[in-house]
Amino acid sequence: ERINPMEVQAAKLLGAGLAVIGVIGSGIGIGTIFASFIQAVGRNPSAQGAVFPMTMLGFALVEAIALFALVIALVILFG
Repeated sequence: ERINPMEVQAAKLLGAGLAVIGVIGSGIGIGTIFASFIQAVGRNPSAQGAVFPMTMLGFALVEAIALFALVIALVILFG
């Protein structure tokens, strides 16, 4: 049986859309990280110097997950 190119394109679009769902979790994670940072600094402003580097590390790691999801979506679309 012959493969329809339109079905292949539809499958690629669906797969890329599903791969980008990981960005939703990343957005939630970034919001949680910065909400916790604001609460910590609000309760103890002198702890900002100790908490900020860990906040940036958490942000970078969560943002990496979003970038991985986008790269996978692009690989599915154009690979």
